Order: sequence, then structure tokens, then C-alpha cells
Amino acid sequence: MPTTSAILTLKSVGDQKFEVVTNNRNFVFRAESDADRNEWIRTLQQIAEERKSKALERTSTSLTTNGAADPADKSGFLELRGFKHKLFVAVAGDKVFLYKNAEDYRLGIGITYIEMNVGNVKEVDRRGFDLTTPYRIFSFSADSDQEKEEWVEAMQQSIAEALSNSEVAERIWAVESNRFCADCGSPKPDWASINLCVVICKRCAGEHRGLGPGITKVRSLKMDRKVWTEELIELFHQIGNAVANQFWAANVPPSEAITPASGSQERRRFLIAKYREGKYRRYHPLFGNQEELDRALCAAVTTSDLAETQALLFCGAAVTCATGDPQCPTPLALAEKSGQRLQMEFLLHNKTSETPRLEVGGSEEKPYSVPLPSVTHNGFLYKTPSMAKPVGERKGQEEFSRRWCTLQDGVLSYYENDRNAVPNGEIKVEEIVCLVNNPPHAHGIESTFEVYIESERLYLFGLESPDSAREWLKSIAKSFVHPRAEELLALDFERIGRLHYKGGLNLERAKEGWFALAGSTLHVCFEDSERQEPLQLRKLQELSIQGDNEVLVLVERRRTLYIQGERKLDFLGWVHAIQKAAGGSGHTLAEQQLTESDVPLLVDRCIDYITQCGLTSEGIYRKSGQNSKTTSLLEMLRRDARSVRLKEGEHQVDDVANTLKRFFRDLGDGLFTGRWGQDWLRATALEDEEAKIGEYRRLLGTLPTVNRATLKALINHLFRVQRFSGENQMNTHNLAIVFGPTLFQTDGKDYKAGRVVEDLISHYVKIFNVNDQEMKKQQDEIMAIMKMREAASSGTQQAGDFICTVYLEEKKTEAEQHVKIPATMTAEELTFEILDRRKIVTKEKDYWSCFEVNEREEAERPLHYSEKVLPILHCLGTESYLVVKKQMSMENMLIYLASRVGDCKHGMMKFREERNLLGLGLSTGFHDRYFILNHTCLRLYKEVRLCREFWQDVGHPCCWGPAWAGVAQALRAAMGLVLHRNCRQRWGWHCRQ
Repeated sequence: MPTTSAILTLKSVGDQKFEVVTNNRNFVFRAESDADRNEWIRTLQQIAEERKSKALERTSTSLTTNGAADPADKSGFLELRGFKHKLFVAVAGDKVFLYKNAEDYRLGIGITYIEMNVGNVKEVDRRGFDLTTPYRIFSFSADSDQEKEEWVEAMQQSIAEALSNSEVAERIWAVESNRFCADCGSPKPDWASINLCVVICKRCAGEHRGLGPGITKVRSLKMDRKVWTEELIELFHQIGNAVANQFWAANVPPSEAITPASGSQERRRFLIAKYREGKYRRYHPLFGNQEELDRALCAAVTTSDLAETQALLFCGAAVTCATGDPQCPTPLALAEKSGQRLQMEFLLHNKTSETPRLEVGGSEEKPYSVPLPSVTHNGFLYKTPSMAKPVGERKGQEEFSRRWCTLQDGVLSYYENDRNAVPNGEIKVEEIVCLVNNPPHAHGIESTFEVYIESERLYLFGLESPDSAREWLKSIAKSFVHPRAEELLALDFERIGRLHYKGGLNLERAKEGWFALAGSTLHVCFEDSERQEPLQLRKLQELSIQGDNEVLVLVERRRTLYIQGERKLDFLGWVHAIQKAAGGSGHTLAEQQLTESDVPLLVDRCIDYITQCGLTSEGIYRKSGQNSKTTSLLEMLRRDARSVRLKEGEHQVDDVANTLKRFFRDLGDGLFTGRWGQDWLRATALEDEEAKIGEYRRLLGTLPTVNRATLKALINHLFRVQRFSGENQMNTHNLAIVFGPTLFQTDGKDYKAGRVVEDLISHYVKIFNVNDQEMKKQQDEIMAIMKMREAASSGTQQAGDFICTVYLEEKKTEAEQHVKIPATMTAEELTFEILDRRKIVTKEKDYWSCFEVNEREEAERPLHYSEKVLPILHCLGTESYLVVKKQMSMENMLIYLASRVGDCKHGMMKFREERNLLGLGLSTGFHDRYFILNHTCLRLYKEVRLCREFWQDVGHPCCWGPAWAGVAQALRAAMGLVLHRNCRQRWGWHCRQ
């Protein structure tokens, strides 16, 4: 397989034959005809001429003739199964080339090449790995473990490059200066430093990483797609290599500059001088005057002068300096207030950047400084080769190698043994992003832990001694966890690390937080919080993944947290671990998913369904459901009750009732616990009623929190059931017969267990200390259900009636109203119903409306007076509710309608179509668009001067669907509207006021 650049001449050598002449051999080919032969010769000559100059440049600048480093990403000899001698292998870009020897490689004459977009690399033993393609499996063997790791990593990077997307790169290269490496001048650089705003080649990117994230944050233009927001791309258009080098490379002596042919040592020396020491930078006139630098930075961030901000920041201005303005305490807040998006983006990426310092007499290999404690530890550890994917299979003991490891000066080094002075490899603690403590015996070594680093590599270590492994785990954690998150180190964590998140009212940017998972609790140190906050994962209202597995959404009662996956490898581990911790994990009450009030979600789901659909069902809880359906439903609820919705028609009342009974019958340790169960039974012997109630109350206080809350919820439910005993035939005694043996898990031969349940139902108010407000709420609900049943039995109730909770003015317990909603009820009728109940007299200019409120989005919409309420209720999620309150905007709307001229409204607004909810892709922020609204249509134009619509289908009737007003967290707008055009499309826009 000679490459075209290796061809010297081509000539005809007879009928249908032609000869290709290279430096060390000739190749003779035969075509089907003379015409085909001549066409082959013409084509090859043309291609050879075009590529000859490039080949000569490659040979002169990159090969061993001048001692420079190899042009390939990785090259060397490997054994290949089926070949007697070793082959020379080169990984270059998105291909792997095979040559007979190094001389053939130099001449460009190979055996074959492998397109890596169809390849897959898999480690098979200590020194061996397979490269699998659709047409063959190439089984390679390296000389050592370390060599194998390097080859596997190089090939995996080649696969990633082959599968990468060049859209971002093309946009960055649209600026002329960005088409060449900012450091060495290589063409078409496909890496970048996102905090320095320079585009660099792959070889310089490798040396940039060695400087550390405090100096330069390296990302790929092609592979790290989620990093490249619209703001960051625009920042590279505004700054880029031209502006950046006017500052960083203002005084580079020709003798110290590097070229595409420079070796690794030259590059490293130059980059240390350029970025760590700032040796060639253009000094700002205020350099050395900290107070003036900070003051100038505060002024610069309110303008569009990014070059000035760059010069100030890297000449010593503090990115978090005090501004003197309590409303905007930092330069970032000033930039946000001034609407300077690009200044904000630049400050965010440089929040932890170090100021360059010229160290006289310092070593170029000196590690970069970070504010982390110095931790020292050493000893033998078992280790497997590093991996680029999660550990999917159990690793046997034979797959681990015993290595001497040291943790010192911010570096975890591993050696062949304790006598070797040169390490086999190193891990800088600043590059560690996650640490995982595996369960015992997860692998062939008793205690193992995993270390994840920024470059998407995973290291697996282990020891036979759990105590020694725990010491290593704590030492490594202490060395890389930020001091502000040090309280996480006291936890018995199974996973700890840093992740990016969005939350609260500001979803404009992702912040970095420290997370630790311990049991079913996720402990978080937020960026702007002084103490860690625990998230009870089993109490989450929602746990979902959005954006192609790039965002994990955790919804609590009072907030929503979006955790972003900046790196795929460790993020997938976090997702699986959090999902597992948030699910039901056992047969005791405390191991179930819980509601906010500490009642198992399984119990709450069943009770809620029976309250709605089964209170009047004859023989409820006495009649048994189908055994197979009960088993299936119980298994689903135990696994993930959060995702199960019980629906009338799909689930039978008796099946749900049987599921609840079986749950309590099979409950580990029982509802009354093994420790206190007999005391509850003995209390039935007390003859004095008040003494017995007092004993029950005492025993209730001894129960664990979840048991106590569950018992109250269940007895409250049974108290309601017996109120309908005339229809369901289940009075207090009958319920006690059923639930006594079930809750105490006895055979039911005596009535002691039943007596306890009967007493708890009969004295429910006293034993559980139910106040008047609680009792009134329950009575109102019972009365509403009874009225509904009476209406149904008399034939006056319409099909589809539904009882729901509606709030008056605000969501508070005292503002609750339980209303029967017929299928025909409109929003206007519901509003009057609520006002009549509370005897509220409407005054002139009082405009009351019914609103649908979404707590998660912090948005609301007024229902049209003629909208049917029942369909809306059926669609409400757990984060939504209905509230009747005054429409405060009505007066302004009436004034506008009275004073308007014509029926048309037009002007500029910021607009976005919801294609990527959290703005993780390329299309993120809002864009200025021109709108025209009339009595029939809303039209959207890209620019004012355009005479036709931006999209052909953006002119639509004005009655498409509901419009939401509010903060609209998911759309990242301060205030605006969201229009639902259909079930799959949502449009949002906002104004500055």
C-alpha cells in the first residue's frame, strides 16, 4: 500500500500494465484495458503532484530526520496476531496505519490503514488489546502494561476524533487568525483553551494540560460539543488568537518562538514562559497597583472592551474583587447588570485562573499552585490499567498488579516496586474529579476504589485490608476536595467529587459544586453556600434525565436542581449511583421512597387511590384481589413507586388494597418494630381507657420517625374508610380483624392485634393528637366525597366528576378548598364557586380569575373564563396546582385596549424556540426578533427589513394554546411568556421589563 506522496514516477510497461516506482521498490499493476490503465496513470500522477509538496513538508518537519517528535499521535512496534515479526503501527488522526518496519513508515509505504470510525478498542489481558472492526479483529500485544495503556488511550482518542462533529470548529475557524495555532502556527488547530480564548493544535494542547487548569482549561473543538455555548463561540470571535496574542505574545524573541516542527521539550518550555510566567505579555500601565487594577476591572466589565478586561485580569486584577456596590458586589454582577454577556462568559471561565508570575530560578517542571492541603501517604496498592469507560465487569485478582504508590506534593505516583526511582505513571490531584468507594468484594481484591480524572480516564485501585484502603481513600479525597467542602470528608461517602449544576432563580450559567453521596442522601456544597446541604434522594418528587443523558434533574418540594455532565465518564457513574440511591432498596420502611411527610410513597399511592376510587367499595380490604396482579404491582411499587401512577380502569380497587396489605404483612421488622411490638399488644390488657390511651401515645413516641408517620397515615385512612361503613360494610371492628394480624404479622388466633388497631381507629384524634384544623380538613374531604356519592346514587351527578383541591389567593393549608369538578365546569364557574364558599363579595374593578401555577417553572397562566377545568386537572403534574386570585394586570390590559389604535401590535422582543431546554447545545440564548400581532395571526421575522417570515410556518392563528407568564426557569429568562403551540413545541420570549 504505497501512499501517493511516496510515488516517484509512473510508466506503462506493456499491455494493460503500469509500474509505480517508489524509493525502495517498484509495484506493477494490471488494468482491464489500455484505456483503464491510462486513466489510472493520469489520476495517480495528478494526485501525486498535489500531495508531493505536503509529503515533503511532513518529512522535513516531523520525521526522525531532524530529531523532532513523531508526527503521529502514537507510533511504535506492536505484535499482531498472525504475523511472525512485529509491525510498525502509527495512530494519526482518525486512522491507524500498519507498516512492515520504521523505514516503510518513513517512506510512506504501508500494509493497510484502519478507519477508526468503525473501530472499537477492548483490553483483553495485561499486555494485549483488540481493535475490532466490521471486517476483522486486530489482536495487538505491547511490551508492557504502561505501553498498552498508552496505545489503548491513543486509539480511543482516534475513535473519538473519527466520530466527532466539526460544526464548532468551522465556526471558530471563520475568524482568520483562529485557523492557525496560537502558539506554534500549525494549520487548522482543533483544540482550544477556553479561559485564555486561544485556539491551539493537538500537540500544544497536550503541553497546555501539563500547566494545569489554574493556568489553562483545554477543550476540543470537535469532541467537547456541550462546552461550546453561543456565548463562548462569540467570545472566540471577539478575542481569539489575534487579540489574545497581542497581549500574551507581544514580546516574543524570534529565538524563543516555536514552529509546527518543534519538539515536546521546546513547546513545554515556551508555553510555561508564555502563560505560567507571562514572560512575553504586554504589561498593563497599572501593573503592580492592585487597588487601581481592581477599580479598572470593575469599570471595564461594564463595557464591551474584552481586550482591556483580559489585560487587567492577567496582570493581577482580582476576578472576585469588591466593587463597593452592595447590589453588585463582584465584577461578574456588574457585567450582568450592564448586560455584557461576553464579559460574564470571560469572567466565569477565569474565576479560578492564576495570575502569571515570573519565578526567578524556578524549575519549569514546578507544579502549578492550587489552594489545596498538602497530604502525604504511601504504600503498596493493587492497580489495573487505566480505562476510558466504566468498569462493567468484575475484575479478577489476576488482573491487578501490585504497585508502590506515593501521594506527595499534589501528585499520586505509582512505581513498579518500592526500589524504583522512576514512576510508571502519575496522577495530579488537581485533575481528579471524582473518587468512588466500591462495596466490599466488588472485584477480586476485597476493598477497591476508583479515581476519575479530567481527561476521561478511570483508575481502579485496591487492597485486601479495608482499613488501609479507607486510609488511602480519605487521603486522596482530602488532597483534591476544595477546602470550602471539607466537611464532606467527614461523611462515610461512597462517591465524592465536583460537578456543574444549575438551580435557584438563576439558570443563566452553570456553577461548580462539590457533591458526596452517602446512603440515600446527596450532600452538596453549592458555590454560594457556606455549609453543605443534604438532599434526601428517596424524597424526590421527580428524578429524570434530559438532553441526551447530559442533565440529571432532581425535583424537591421547594426547588429543582439540574446537574450537568461536563465529562461523560464520571457523570454516568453519578447518574447510576443517584438513581440507585433514590429507589427503594429493601423491605423495611426506612428503605422505601418517601413523601415529604416521611410516609412511604408506596403506602401514599395506594391510600390516595383507594380514597378516590374505593371508599364505598363493598368489602374493601376484606375481599382479596388477583394474586398475580398484586405481586406484579407490589414489585413495581417497591422498585420505583415514584414512576408508578395508579389509574382507574387500569388498576382494580381490590388489587391495590391487597397490595397495601401484603406490603405491611411482608414488611421487615414490622410497622410496630420487633422491639416494641409486644408492648403494644400488652397495652390492650389495661382496663382504664385513659391509661390505655396514654400508653398508646407513649409507645407511639418510641417508634422511628418513618414508622410513626406511616402508622398515622394508615390509621387516618382507616378512620375515613369506617365513616363509609354503611356502604362498604367495613366498620372499625371489621377493619381491625383484617389489619390486626397484617400489621403485627401474626396468625390471628387471638384478638390482641385486632384490639390495638380498633383502639387506634376509635381514639384516632386523641392518640395522634389531631388538632381541630386537621380534623376539619378531613371532615370537609369526607363530606365532599359523601355528597359526590349521594349525587351519584340519586342520578344527579354527571359522569366524570372529580374532587380536587383549589387554593384561594395563595397556597396555604388554611386556603384549601375541596371542590367537586363536573366535566362541564368552566374556569369562570369554578372562580364563582370558590368566592361564594368564602362569602367574598366582588367590588368594582376586582377581577378574579383561576390560575394554573407551575411551582417548578415559577410560572403561571390565567385560565380563559370558558376553559373546561376537568381536562386541566387530569393533566396537572405534582408541581402544579390551581389557585383563584385577583388578576392584577387586568386594569392595565383594559386601559391598553381602550387606548389602542387599530388591532395590530408590533416590535422587537427576544425569542427562543425550546429545542434544548437547558441550553447545553449550540443554540442556547434568546435572539432579537421582530414580531407582528394582529387579530388573526402572530408573525415572526428575523430582521425588521425582511418582507417575508423567517420561517414559513411561523404565522399562526392567535388561539394556538396556553401562554405562561413568569420567571420561566427552564428558558433562562428574567420575565416573559411561554407559548405552547402543540404537545411537542414550546416557544418563549421576554422583554427587559
